[in-house]
Amino acid sequence: MASIHKEIVIDAPARDVWDAVRDVGAVHRRLVPGVLTDARLDGDARVVSFANGLVVRELIVSVDDERRRFAYAAVGGLASHHNSSMQVFEGGAQRSRLVWITDVLPDALVGPIGALIEQGAAAMQRALGHSG
Repeated sequence: MASIHKEIVIDAPARDVWDAVRDVGAVHRRLVPGVLTDARLDGDARVVSFANGLVVRELIVSVDDERRRFAYAAVGGLASHHNSSMQVFEGGAQRSRLVWITDVLPDALVGPIGALIEQGAAAMQRALGHSG
């Protein structure tokens, strides 16, 4: 199994970054606009539409306010296994550190999923605050 580990610094307070991460139904507007074009809640899942036309169903595993951690698992599609988590840490009064970890099978999907994560990280920085 391959793991993708992405850390980004965001020039915004952790509480503000976490507020956007935990708003799972508005991910396309608040967290990664331009990468996602739509998101809708469907029971314990969300269905997200990517700008490239890809549509993915993501089971919402956990939204942990105490730890500022969100976990989800993509189901269906090409991956036989795909789970991710995002956790927001304090980085100073006006700065945060977001850690995004994704585990995926088969390993051949690391490239395409890694590219989407890079796009998502850049979109988060634009939407929430630019890294310094």
